[in-house]
Amino acid sequence: MKGLEVYYDEKTWNILKSKREKAKILMECLARNNISSILYGSVARGDVNEKSDIDIFIPQLIPSFRIELALENFDFFEKRIVQATPNYAIKGEIVIDEETVVSFPLVKMKERELDFYRFGGCISYEELLGNKRVPGVDKRLMLIIPLENGHREIAVQELHPSSVAKILNVSVDIVLERMRVLGRRREVGRTGIYLCEKISLNESFESALADIALRDPIVRRRVRE
Repeated sequence: MKGLEVYYDEKTWNILKSKREKAKILMECLARNNISSILYGSVARGDVNEKSDIDIFIPQLIPSFRIELALENFDFFEKRIVQATPNYAIKGEIVIDEETVVSFPLVKMKERELDFYRFGGCISYEELLGNKRVPGVDKRLMLIIPLENGHREIAVQELHPSSVAKILNVSVDIVLERMRVLGRRREVGRTGIYLCEKISLNESFESALADIALRDPIVRRRVRE
């Protein structure tokens, strides 16, 4: 397969190890409370740098108090409710620190929304314990394919969408959509998200969402779906 091979130096491997160890601690706490989670993005793929975020997502719809209870030994920096666009799922986010976020759906997710995480590359807690790295597409629209000593990167535009979909185990539709969204973001910059509301650390996500839904018909409609 064509593309550029990137070899990791010792510093990159150490950064990856450090960020994965941090993710492991959080995901272990969730697993002990019977909450499945995935690690997604560059830390799942391996192409990290010092500024790479540690993004953990809980794919099932469960009461937020269970998640907060599982993470009670961590200090929460911030809690917020986010929705990327009016058509996307509404999520809760627990910000542990400036590089670590645990997110989860507050409404039922559509299957194609779960494909978003597979598109960027994601691994389970068990796969993290096995030190697995997976393919995924980064913000530059480069397909990252892990190699023993680093990774191979190929511009998504150089591949047929069906080939990308097969490698990532996602639908062709999500490949086309993400190419459009990320391509536009590269051209005009990030245009912001529809909803991003910080809530009190003492307030439940469900209660805060109910208040938002009272004043926002778009949020109200998504909650009722």
